[in-house]
Amino acid sequence: MSLVLTRRRAATALMTAALLVPLAACGGESDSEKDTGAGSSAEASASGAPAADLTVLAAASLTDVFKTAGAAYEKANPGTKVTFSFAGSQELAAQVKQGAPADALVTADTKTMDGLQGDTGSPQIIAKNRLVIATGEGNPDGIKSLKDLADPKLKVVLAAPEVPVGRYSKQVLDAQKIEVKPVSQEPNVRAVLSKVELGEADAGIVYKTDAATATDKVDAIAIPDAENAIAAYPAATLKTSEHSDAAAAFVSWLSGPEAQKILQDAGFQKP
Repeated sequence: MSLVLTRRRAATALMTAALLVPLAACGGESDSEKDTGAGSSAEASASGAPAADLTVLAAASLTDVFKTAGAAYEKANPGTKVTFSFAGSQELAAQVKQGAPADALVTADTKTMDGLQGDTGSPQIIAKNRLVIATGEGNPDGIKSLKDLADPKLKVVLAAPEVPVGRYSKQVLDAQKIEVKPVSQEPNVRAVLSKVELGEADAGIVYKTDAATATDKVDAIAIPDAENAIAAYPAATLKTSEHSDAAAAFVSWLSGPEAQKILQDAGFQKP
């Protein structure tokens, strides 16, 4: 009897094993597949860019438009968060030199970016801009041209000469042989605009796009093309970035159709 039972048990074991083989073949992912995250990697790449928390150093004149652009990028790339730090380009350059943790940089001039060649990837121009004269709402002093800024009765504010917009302002004033004695020299274009908005200055030279953000407080007096300067905005990744692929994807996106529409809708010119 014991021999018979032994044979029956052996037969049962063989049948059970035979039944389990096809079930295993039809089952879900194996433990090794779970460990490697094979399923999740496809989701991470579905948006077209690696997910990461990015910090972007950007020129002050990009404050409003980049908030819109950042929200659009995050929507198109779930899992990615873009945080901006806005300041004058010369301040941003100093931060890069000091090793500030960031992933990408966008300046309001090529000169500042060129001075950081050892710290950045290859820059690409993403937009251009022009200067205007910002005056109080209604232009109470009747300012019509750059020459009017030489009037000693006017309180004119400019950006400091080491700031891109300050350098552009000096360039256009010098070209027309116009001497302006500013009541103050500000660290970035938004500080110039603020002085005019608050009535602390009668006029200031700012970018066209900055004046457009405060149409209820300032008037923008156009400067003819022949007397104007073109500001170019280069963008580049930073070599110290801990998210180099994600940073490169964002910089590349800035030159794409979605970002370009956002920039041009805000008054920036094509690269």
